[in-house]
Formats: sequence, C-alpha cells, structure tokens
Amino acid sequence: MDADVTDSAGTPADPDLPAGETPQGRSQEEPGATDSKEEPEPGNDAPQGEAADTDSGTDSDDGESRAAGAQTWADQPKDGSASRRKRPWLRWAALGASFLVMISAGAGWWLYKKLDGNITTDTGAAAELKVYEKERPTPVVMDAQNILLIGSDSRSGDNREYGRDDGGSQRSDTTILLHLAADRKSATAVSLPRDLMVEVPKCRTGGGKETREQFAQFNSAFELGGTACTIRTVERLTGIRIDHHMVVDFNGFKGMVDAVDGVEICLKEPIDDKDARLELPAGRQTLNGEEALGYVRARKTLGDGSDTERMERQQKFLGALVNKMQSNGVLLNPTRLYPVLDAATKSLTTDPGLNSLRDLYDLVRSMRDVPTDQVQFLTVPRQPYRQNTNRDELVEPDASELFKQLREDKPVAVVPADELKDAKKDTGEGEGAGQDGKPDDTGSESPTPAPTYSGSSAADDLCEQ
Repeated sequence: MDADVTDSAGTPADPDLPAGETPQGRSQEEPGATDSKEEPEPGNDAPQGEAADTDSGTDSDDGESRAAGAQTWADQPKDGSASRRKRPWLRWAALGASFLVMISAGAGWWLYKKLDGNITTDTGAAAELKVYEKERPTPVVMDAQNILLIGSDSRSGDNREYGRDDGGSQRSDTTILLHLAADRKSATAVSLPRDLMVEVPKCRTGGGKETREQFAQFNSAFELGGTACTIRTVERLTGIRIDHHMVVDFNGFKGMVDAVDGVEICLKEPIDDKDARLELPAGRQTLNGEEALGYVRARKTLGDGSDTERMERQQKFLGALVNKMQSNGVLLNPTRLYPVLDAATKSLTTDPGLNSLRDLYDLVRSMRDVPTDQVQFLTVPRQPYRQNTNRDELVEPDASELFKQLREDKPVAVVPADELKDAKKDTGEGEGAGQDGKPDDTGSESPTPAPTYSGSSAADDLCEQ
C-alpha cells in the first residue's frame, strides 16, 4: 500500500537538497504521474508536504478544490504577462474616452453660456408692470401664451447705418401680438399698425417722470415709456394679458435670415428703393439678410405706399421664414439651430421669463409641431382715421370680436384678401363689408384693403400669389 502511495505522489524529495527545492533539470512531476488513477486506501493519506505537489486524489472533494486552484509553472508566467500587456491599452482607451467626453461637455457648456449671455434682460419693464398690476387683464386660458414682438426702429449703435441717430430715441417700427393656442396646434400673429390711434395710459419715462394719459399714435407709447408702456397700451386695447415680450432690432432680423441661408420670394416688378437701400430684379429670387431687411422695410416704392400693405408683406415674409426653418429641419437639428439662436439672441431683449436659452428653446420646441398652415398672420381690422386719413382706427365690432377669439383661445380663420373679395362678390356683399357681413360706414377711400380677417399662413408660397 505504501508503494502505491509513493508512485501516485511522484518522486520523493532529494535528501541532499533543502525541503521544497527541486534539482535542476528535474520536472516537478515525473512522467506518467498525472496519469495515475490509483487512489490511496482509506486512512492512508499522502504526507502533507507531498500532497501539495501532487495531482493524485482528483476524485476526492479535497483534491478537487486543490486541483482547481493549482497552476503549473509553465502556465503561470504566460497568463500573467498577457494580462499585463492588455491592461495598459484598456487604461489608455478609457482615459481617451473620458477626455473626449470632458471636451464635448466643456464645448457644449461654453456654447450654452455664450447664447445665454447674448440675451439682454429687460428688468425695468417687469418692475414697471408690477406697479400697475391691478390695471392689467386677468388671464382667461392659463396654458395659452400671448407674446408681444416689438421691432425697434432705433438708429443708434449698430443700426446707425439705417438712418440718422437721434440720440437713442426710438419707436416701435413693427408690433405683433403672437397668440399660441393652449394645445399648441395653432399660432396667430396679429400686426398692430404703428399709425393706429389708441388710448395710451399714464406711463413712467426713463427719467422717472409720469406721462399723462392721452389719445395718440400707437407707436408713440414705445417712445414715451418703452416696452412696459407699449404692453399696457396693447392690454388696454385688446383686453388680452401679455405673458412675455421680445424686442428685436434690425441686425437680429438680418442674422436670422442669413442663418437659414436666405428666404425665397417672387417679385412681379423690379425694386429700386434708395431709402430701403434695395435694388432687386423681378422674378423668383432668394434674399439674404441685408436684402430681406430692405424688403420688409420698403414702403414708398412698393404697392400703394401704405403701412398696412407693408405689414402684409412683412407677414408673408415671416411666414416664408418660418416655413424655411421647418421644412429644412432647422428646429430639429441642433447644429443648424445654433446659428439661428446665436443671431436671434445677439439682438434680443426679453422679459425675465424668457431670458435664458432654456426658456427660448422650450418656446421654440413647443411651436415646432404646429402645422405651417396653422401659423397664421393678419392685421387687426382697421380703417382710415376719420379726422386724419394718414392715421388708422379700429373697425368695430370686427376688432373686438377678433380680440375676444384670441382672449378665449378660440380658432381664428384667415384667407387671402383676393379670395375674401371674391367670396363677398358671390354673396352680394359690398367691398366695405366686415367679416361678419355687416358693412362698415366709413364712406371714404382706404389706402389699404377693407378691414377683414384677410391674411396669410406660413404654408403659402410667395411665388404663387
């Protein structure tokens, strides 16, 4: 029985060597030792020192655990060196990926802060509106949004090239009341004529003085008391609570047009307007930012020279701009949206509720699913002012009905002016009839189309009209 155990365990240790050492050139295990299948008899286990160096006993529980953890001298350095060779590459790959993530995050944060820093916050208007809070209308539909867009005609600073700098005084060249439906399925932009005669409330001037309440031209409110006075004038006129406002100057408009690579229009006749610094041939063409600005500002050399006709041209151009942004996927593509936001924010002044990139992005995102045919533009029903035909006045009850629709977040339908005229002829209505079929009683020739809900949508093709 002892012989069997010795053969199974392998060659005994050399008595001339220290315990645990193997003579040079001798294998740790003799050939054939690992093939031995003999088992020791019960009660006759191999000595402790020999059992650690043997592969015998593989059928026993204790032997299995030892054999599983054992590793030959030939295998150990091979596995260890391969592991050491792989680990540095993995570490470098992980470090590289982490570095790229940090760079991307840093660049994204820098771009965000840059756009955020472009926006100017109008804290003065917010403070002024708080003073007159009790006079302001109460919101009727909470989820709807009413935003007042004001185009400044200031000639100071970068806008000096468009006219004489009169010491920084300015009037609102264009004012649009933008109503976003609560369900965000429609957007209605109503232009308010700058020559409209309205009740301007008492307002505080930049020097802290209070102006008197007066019946005056609409755009004088901006000159007298700035944005807050304009907002309060619009709220008194319409009964609609203004939630936010934006003031955009000429350069902001130019930059947005250039950021979408221009907007296409069609001209029936060539334009040569020195005041607007615009010279264009007839036909289909794409306007860059500078040309687009001249096109929407031109007045005396286009059409009948009226401000209302200019507003209609502005509305159609803005519709084409919206259509270009949606059809080219600008609103869904951060790479293409960035230059648009950069151009807009550089010349944008907003209330504190819209003074961050996050606020503006949320606003744009809420509008990106509005169908272009439901982005509508119209001018408030107006007619020549009875005491001065160079000024405008509202047509009632048409104007009040329009304001009520918007205030209660009800849909407003607009159709092209020529279609509306044809419809009136078919129904036997006069050219001076209002939208509800009731004739107005102005009895005077209007320099602009009759006061109706005629208008356009962003889906209209400017070259098919």
